[in-house]
Amino acid sequence: MSKFKAALFDLDGVVFDTEPQYTFFWGKQCREFHPERPGLEKDIKGQTLTQIFNKYFCGDLEAAQQLITNRLNAFEQEMLFDYVTDFDNFVSLLRENGIKTAVVTSSNNVKMQSVYAKHPEFKGLFDAILTSENFTQSKPHPDCYLTASKLFELEPKDCIVFEDSFNGLKSGRAAGMKVIGLSTTNTPEAIKPYSDMVIADYSKLSIETCESLL
Repeated sequence: MSKFKAALFDLDGVVFDTEPQYTFFWGKQCREFHPERPGLEKDIKGQTLTQIFNKYFCGDLEAAQQLITNRLNAFEQEMLFDYVTDFDNFVSLLRENGIKTAVVTSSNNVKMQSVYAKHPEFKGLFDAILTSENFTQSKPHPDCYLTASKLFELEPKDCIVFEDSFNGLKSGRAAGMKVIGLSTTNTPEAIKPYSDMVIADYSKLSIETCESLL
């Protein structure tokens, strides 16, 4: 019997190819509030909104947090949520073979309502959808992925994490799970040290390949 029991997916850059859109959004905010730090939008990739605010929009810029939050909520309502190539086919294959599937994201419920509006089929692709409201600690802490494995009553060693950001990759590793890194946000070379396998998309990924990691 296969040890591959559950696939745990981050959202942006893993399920949806949204990272270029977020780079555009944060580029505008960073140029407005941090003109002295060109390229800051690249440094904050993979960080939660709270982490970004605590590090880059605190002190004198704390008053800008609500404005940026409002802008982000409006931006996400208009975003394009295009699946990473062959993701929908891959996740359907997993479910056909009895492998549990879950989204494990730092996004909040407000963002997810935009996702559901654009993709009415989305909830049916997963056995569970866990958002920031379900966790006490953010990535790179393993809390989110351990929460998912406990929900499925599985051991971490039976789960595979799919991530694109450094914090997410570290979170999966810290949870004691095998990690497949997607090079949608960072280069394959950059994420390789944090991944058991690196893929560009799901077009050539099989269940057998995933099982070989366990």
